[in-house]
Amino acid sequence: QVQFVASGGGLVQPGGSRRLSCVAAGSIMSLYRVGWFRQVPGKQRELVASISSNEVTNYADSVKGRFTISRDNAKNMVDLQMNSLKVEDTAVYFCNNVPAWDFWGQGTQVTVSP
Repeated sequence: QVQFVASGGGLVQPGGSRRLSCVAAGSIMSLYRVGWFRQVPGKQRELVASISSNEVTNYADSVKGRFTISRDNAKNMVDLQMNSLKVEDTAVYFCNNVPAWDFWGQGTQVTVSP
């Protein structure tokens, strides 16, 4: 089984920044497009950003211009730099391949609040 381990979440004020990291155990990340997803209780996960093996990126309209996804294949890691955070960005953030495999980690909580 593959384990996607997301970290870096926490409490941040509106307008602040946060950097999330994702490491995949049991998967070679460089072979796949990898994405960051987020989920609010009671709602389905949504794809926020993704990056291909050749670093072609894609972003949801809600985060475009504020979030930046990057990857370090040598470290089997994908990061998400979040700037100008809004209260509506509050969610549990997950990483996974895109399309997602049915192996989800615990995610990391990002709370944007004054």
